Amino acid sequence: MRATMIYGPGDIRVEDRDYPAIKMPGDAVVKVAAACVCGSDLWPYRGVKALSEPSAIGHEFVGVVESVGADVTGLGVGDFVIAPFVDSCGQCPPCQNGVTVACEHIAGWGDTDEHGFFVEGAQGQAVRVPQAEATLVKVPGVTEPDDALTASLLTLSDVMATGHHAAVSANVGPGRSVVVVGDGAVGLCGVLAAKRLGATRIIAMSRHEDRAALAVQLGATDVVAERGDLGVAQVRELLGGVLADSVLECVGTKESMEQALHSTRPGGSLGFVGVPTGGAEIPLRYLFDSNIHVAGGMASARTYIPELLKDVLAGTINPGLVFDSVMALEQAPEAYRAMDERRAIKVLLRP
Repeated sequence: MRATMIYGPGDIRVEDRDYPAIKMPGDAVVKVAAACVCGSDLWPYRGVKALSEPSAIGHEFVGVVESVGADVTGLGVGDFVIAPFVDSCGQCPPCQNGVTVACEHIAGWGDTDEHGFFVEGAQGQAVRVPQAEATLVKVPGVTEPDDALTASLLTLSDVMATGHHAAVSANVGPGRSVVVVGDGAVGLCGVLAAKRLGATRIIAMSRHEDRAALAVQLGATDVVAERGDLGVAQVRELLGGVLADSVLECVGTKESMEQALHSTRPGGSLGFVGVPTGGAEIPLRYLFDSNIHVAGGMASARTYIPELLKDVLAGTINPGLVFDSVMALEQAPEAYRAMDERRAIKVLLRP
């Protein structure tokens, strides 16, 4: 089969790889219908995250079950499924507490499982899924989704679940004012999540006309292009002299965290989901003085998918709008370039 590999900074290749097969009784093999490039995939692409050897890449996919192991009873051949961005067992204490990203038997796409078997990356034609019954989410009543539905289902594997996690962590709810720091796919999904949860004022911080327009389409009531103290002042002015009840930090840099903290009112809540890239420390004295609540981290997509899936299937949310480019799998190198150069918000790959 064809699959995407990363060899080093800027070096993405699509190569022939062995087709996956069942290794353990709890496995399933899924034929990928759609995958995508994530902002976190750009860290090794840019050399921020070091690689010791060429690696399979990609952690977001949806597709059709092709085969299942002997212990898999809740999934069948032909089921259309969503794969969260990590594999989890569903039985250990973290999973039982809903924190599937801390699973004691976790496996990552493009890595090895606890039995030492290779797990394919998502940016390929097929993937072996360990612990399939606990990991995969079947899409009820859907076997061949159209392009728009496929895109929205694919966001549930990561970016929509992550944006939702930011909003939940920031205590977004009816009547709350919200600031979203970050206009990538996660930030845009955070805007949509805030609207879904009932926020009445949603300020998207964006300097890019196309992303700002999409933020408004997804539910933003205002857009702030300024940064630093000027950005905070603009937020305060828009909110009638106060800062935001809830702030979503969706970038992961020192600057974005500072922007988020200083946009939050005393006693307000900050939800952070940006992958920390160094220097994004939280100043405890500032939190002590302001009583700001901070929560967040890596989103447990597997926990959130069932809830969000209902709204996607009902048509009440359309997170697939964050995909502004669709490319064939063979164009994966160009997909990475387009996202790295900010010519695309998020690229969907079709095997």
